[in-house]
Amino acid sequence: MNGVGPHRKTVNLLNFLHTFAVVALLSAPLLAGSARAAPPNFIEFESGHVRPIAMSPSGTQLFAVNTPNDTLEIFNVTPQGLVFQARVPVGLEPVAVAARNNGEVWVVNHLSDSVSVVTLAGTPHVVRTLLVGDEPRDIVFAGTTGRAFITTAHRGQQLTDPSIAGVAGAGDPKLTTASVPRADVWVFDPAHLGTTMGGTPVRIMTFFTDTPRALAVSPDGNTVFVAGFKTGNQTSIVNEGRICTGYNTGQPCTLSDLSVSPGGHLGPATDALGEPAPQVSLIVKYDNAAGHWEDELGRNWDNSMRFSLPDTDVFAVDANNLTQTASFAHVGTTLFNMVVNPASGHLYVTNTDAVNNVRFEGPGVFGGHTVQGHLAEARVTVISGATVSPRHLNKHINYANLAGSAGFDPTAKNHSLATPLDMAVTRDGTTLYVAAFGSSKIGVFNATALEDDTFDPTVSSANYIPVSGGGPSGIVLDEPRQRLYVMTRFDDSVKVIDLTSKKQIAALPLPNPESASVVQGRPMLYDATGFSGNGEASCSSCHIFGDNDDLAWDLGNPDNPVTKNPIPINESNPLILAVGETLFGVNTPLNGTGKVDDFHPMKGPMTTQTLRGLSNSGAMHWRGDRSNGFFGIDPTNENLSFNNFIVAFQGLVGSVDQPSTAQMQAFTDFQLQVVLPPNPVRSLDNSLSASQQRGHDFYFGPRPSDGFNVPGIGLILGTTTFTCNGCHALDPSQGKFGASKNDSFEGIEQVFKIPHLRNMYTKVGMFGMAKVPFFESPDTGFTGPQIRGFGFTNEGSPDTLFTFFNSVVFRSTLTAGFPLLGGDQTRRDVEQFMLAFDSDLAPIVGQQVTLTNQNAAAVGPRISLLEHRAGAPFTSKILGGTVTECDLVATVVQGGTVKGYLYHPSSAAFVPGDASAPLSDSGLRALAAVAGQEVTYSCVPPGSGARIAYSK
Repeated sequence: MNGVGPHRKTVNLLNFLHTFAVVALLSAPLLAGSARAAPPNFIEFESGHVRPIAMSPSGTQLFAVNTPNDTLEIFNVTPQGLVFQARVPVGLEPVAVAARNNGEVWVVNHLSDSVSVVTLAGTPHVVRTLLVGDEPRDIVFAGTTGRAFITTAHRGQQLTDPSIAGVAGAGDPKLTTASVPRADVWVFDPAHLGTTMGGTPVRIMTFFTDTPRALAVSPDGNTVFVAGFKTGNQTSIVNEGRICTGYNTGQPCTLSDLSVSPGGHLGPATDALGEPAPQVSLIVKYDNAAGHWEDELGRNWDNSMRFSLPDTDVFAVDANNLTQTASFAHVGTTLFNMVVNPASGHLYVTNTDAVNNVRFEGPGVFGGHTVQGHLAEARVTVISGATVSPRHLNKHINYANLAGSAGFDPTAKNHSLATPLDMAVTRDGTTLYVAAFGSSKIGVFNATALEDDTFDPTVSSANYIPVSGGGPSGIVLDEPRQRLYVMTRFDDSVKVIDLTSKKQIAALPLPNPESASVVQGRPMLYDATGFSGNGEASCSSCHIFGDNDDLAWDLGNPDNPVTKNPIPINESNPLILAVGETLFGVNTPLNGTGKVDDFHPMKGPMTTQTLRGLSNSGAMHWRGDRSNGFFGIDPTNENLSFNNFIVAFQGLVGSVDQPSTAQMQAFTDFQLQVVLPPNPVRSLDNSLSASQQRGHDFYFGPRPSDGFNVPGIGLILGTTTFTCNGCHALDPSQGKFGASKNDSFEGIEQVFKIPHLRNMYTKVGMFGMAKVPFFESPDTGFTGPQIRGFGFTNEGSPDTLFTFFNSVVFRSTLTAGFPLLGGDQTRRDVEQFMLAFDSDLAPIVGQQVTLTNQNAAAVGPRISLLEHRAGAPFTSKILGGTVTECDLVATVVQGGTVKGYLYHPSSAAFVPGDASAPLSDSGLRALAAVAGQEVTYSCVPPGSGARIAYSK
């Protein structure tokens, strides 16, 4: 639509009300007799921006992705400032945009697994939708022919689609195979996209790192740089079964496989009040200089490690020959964005480097050390030739002086930059601008001083530029006009900075369907200036964009007391626990103290859990220990449990003061609305493969997979055996996706809350595990290079789900456990089912396709699939109960404007947002026969269809 004035808004509102009445009338038969709640009209995913803003080569237009609104915003750049020109519906959760030329823009849609090709001629609209791998993030054009390069995860339904079976790099992602690279770059020739359903890539390149994020291009356009995202830092885990019993750190022992362990647990052996601590696993880090896996004492743990971590983070690619020409290791733990200095050709990479090899939160008195306020250092790493040089942006911080201590400097935060994202460099290569997402500032650096590490943050900070609204995520430098255009995610706006005065001179808010509670609560996750003592740390230091960092941390606090666990425990009968400890080889007291209902403050390593999908989860943290905290005790209340995280702001993030009760509730209200994406492994029609179906059948079958199945004993001691679903309940109507509001004893040193299983596919990448008594699978032997150091369960020591299913609690017997005959095949089948596990949203959500006057034969079946799934019943508690798998929206240019239609399955009609008549399926398809009337179909979350179709 080309206007945004009050009259236009009034007309749009009237049209919406008219269409709402039509839809309600048509929906009546479907809803008759149903008392279900209406699904929400907006779903919060919290996708991270990558390249959210771009300028046309001519410098006359600015493009910005409106992530929550699922649109591309187009502005004309004039001497008077930015003037809104057009708004184009694209895919769900757009996170990156790049101008191919002055007439065409490509938009990366993170949740839709697609790229929208937008023409700027006439009425701007989508003329082609390219389907790519899972969670695409960035796009650049490079090479002599201007090829498009797009980063995606090495998975997703399109990777295995038959339409691209002949493309190099397509096919089975091999999620259960060791040493497989997990970072894909889809390469397209924009001049020859092909007539296949989602476009035909020239090649899908794969790189030996985890899911990628950022791209950059050399000044001559012939080299593309590819960066992984959460690439790790060469830390991993030694299972507790490989550590000598006790806390005698200097005394080696011989393990059951006759290898030698260098000693016992690190300790301290008790908390500050003398309560014995559980004997837990151990985080180790590879020392490249020494060539060994070492703990904090420098002990050598090579005998317990079965793989290597090359930690390759960034790759150089010949854009013309499509070959990898170089790789660069140890760039950072979490890599955000990249930019090339146009004068020197040096590559700059924004990143954070985690210190998860240091133990404990809190004051660090009894334990002797803490990571309070020092979670991950904000950096720009410079790559020049083969030299990799990390530069800490906040080297002025003295981490030894904790917030509130005698030596603490409360002014240090004034010079800090947190979560550095996008960058821009002046054409002469002298000045670097850095968007500090967690600081509401733009860092300004002399490029030479940054490269030489001679800058002083206490001096450089005088040039930092404050940005209103919060969360600067993307920047574009307009040197002829001496302006900087900034995307601010917190308030979904574009800001204009005058570089002469270094002041903000304009703010252009974008249409935002997010609730007020989302907008108000979001800063609590990211704001390091307001909620940390030194201005660098925030909750998002580990929970990247509300997700996780793929690492484990030992965040026990020896200075805290033991608290009580109020959560019901499966197999909690004392006799069962005693027998279980004997049978499973647990040779230390349960929970350290020997009391089943204790939360010991020294809990050991735990992998970072996602903060997405927390609604309906009850108690939080791996042990559920947030069920007992600052605001009270409740084993089932996720609102209370999340609020109880308030103590982490001081104890972990390093804030001088706790947030207020109102601020913490705002954080809770925001975070409990963020959901997990649809499962990219599950088939788009929501069906299961033969192996997944067999796994599903065992999962829900009658045979207990866990516990003691002794006939009659349950009548005396209570339930002693559980099926897979008996613990990991899958009940979408109750919002249960493998999680339970109960705890479970699983033959290890602590009792844990039963976790959800929706994101198992994201944990793939560690293969290789030494023999541990708790696991009956054999030692894997050395497996070679792998891409990540943490796998499954709370600590990340089992390398695969198959290994986990070989634990002694699933021991095969005549009446329980995996079957004696064909047990390994059943384990493989259940593994496949768990990788394709159900989620809150159907797999079809986000999927889209564009019908043109040339691809009807290829696209037609996909349109029919989208229509069918839009009528297929689906149950999800967050959507209000029983709904359909998606709402189907179609957009097409008619009468000089982009017009939206909402599909109604019962009548097979596409209902427009104005007073015109609905169109049949064939009638809508017929529109695409005319050039310029390409029809884009999108399956959106149930309940969001009317908003997305009619409010653009």
